[in-house]
Amino acid sequence: MRDTHAPRAVAFAGGVLDRADPVRADPAALAALAAHGRLLLLDGLEPLLGEGGALCSAPVGPDAGELIFLGRDEAGIGWFIAAPDAASASTAPPNPALWEAIASMAPADLALYGTARSLAGWHARHRFCARCGAPTRLAKGGWQRSCASEACAADHFPRTDPVVIMSVAHEGRLLLGRQPRFPPHRYSALAGFIEPGEAVEEAVAREIWEEAGLRVADVRYVASQPWPFPSSLMLACHAEALDDAITIDTTELEDARWFTRAEVAEAMAARARGADGQAFSAPPRHAVAWHLLAHWLEQGAG
Repeated sequence: MRDTHAPRAVAFAGGVLDRADPVRADPAALAALAAHGRLLLLDGLEPLLGEGGALCSAPVGPDAGELIFLGRDEAGIGWFIAAPDAASASTAPPNPALWEAIASMAPADLALYGTARSLAGWHARHRFCARCGAPTRLAKGGWQRSCASEACAADHFPRTDPVVIMSVAHEGRLLLGRQPRFPPHRYSALAGFIEPGEAVEEAVAREIWEEAGLRVADVRYVASQPWPFPSSLMLACHAEALDDAITIDTTELEDARWFTRAEVAEAMAARARGADGQAFSAPPRHAVAWHLLAHWLEQGAG
């Protein structure tokens, strides 16, 4: 069930490019767009930023190499990125400086960068066929890779990994946890990948049980967020715990605890000032977890 009062403006969403699916399979149309197109400039998978935190771009030149088509803007200009090299295949956590850069980027730029990063990383990691091991080649403007072996000829497509992230409430308090990799004092919503054969609601219930030992009910969808680290779709939900007895899975979490509405409100107000709260440090605004906490405060119940 969707909560119609959910916040909707989340980082990496809201892209303005026309993805122009029919163009992807038309080499002549792609070439025409590239002739007058723009090349989004990346340093590996990191964005290159100019004045005011704007993304840097340049005309598509003859030495741009193999191109990945991102879409057309409102003026009909095609936007591209250069196909990445194998060095961009890492799925290690981003450079911490990237989070500062993200804070300065306009929403449309952030959405464009998120798409570009996800696609670039996928191409770097999928240079060989998962079916036969032969090299793959870029196809359909970068929205497909095809096995170069005629005996195999398998087609591969950019993947998106679904992840549930959830706020959990019980009698006016909110459950938040922290992982060892978090900054000091940071607590956030619990999260985990959806496994094969699971519905969203089932994944929410399983992850909360595994990480915090709590049974839940009344799981509700709140919002979604494309998350290009490396290529996930965060499905934000809210659930009500049936009791408050936490049993922490220490292989997943360093700590988990209940926070009162006043503590969450104070931490969110501190985050808006760029500071840490007294009880905990709230997640940054570019994370959908921030929206989950804000949504819970706005609802005023649970």
